[in-house]
Amino acid sequence: MKLCSACLLGIECRYDGKSSFNEKIVELAKREILIPVCPEQLGGLPTPREPVELRNGRAITKSGKDVTDYLERGARQVLKLAELFGIKEAIMKQGSPSCGCGKIYDGSFSGRLIEGDGITTALLMKNGVRVTAVEEL
Repeated sequence: MKLCSACLLGIECRYDGKSSFNEKIVELAKREILIPVCPEQLGGLPTPREPVELRNGRAITKSGKDVTDYLERGARQVLKLAELFGIKEAIMKQGSPSCGCGKIYDGSFSGRLIEGDGITTALLMKNGVRVTAVEEL
């Protein structure tokens, strides 16, 4: 059993109201139990929502609003699910300010990726969950 960014399974929960459907992940879900999570929704943000990127450790919308508390709340909810089900692995979507694994956007809303992890991924890893970016599978 693994946690999985819900958007990868075709759930329309991305900031733009779309999914990041990934055929490889959907095929994996036929062989393994994947629990879909969207930390941003679990934290209380709506869908669709304004784009968010991490800047100086804070989650900032394109218009400049700080939504760090929402992303941190969502990360804690995802960690609760991992603990509840004894989950030690997660597959997350690269780039996201929540789920980003290894690469996140640089905070300038220019589309430039930098090394780093999203808020949820960082919390999961800190608590012993092995996180893999879908792009690494």
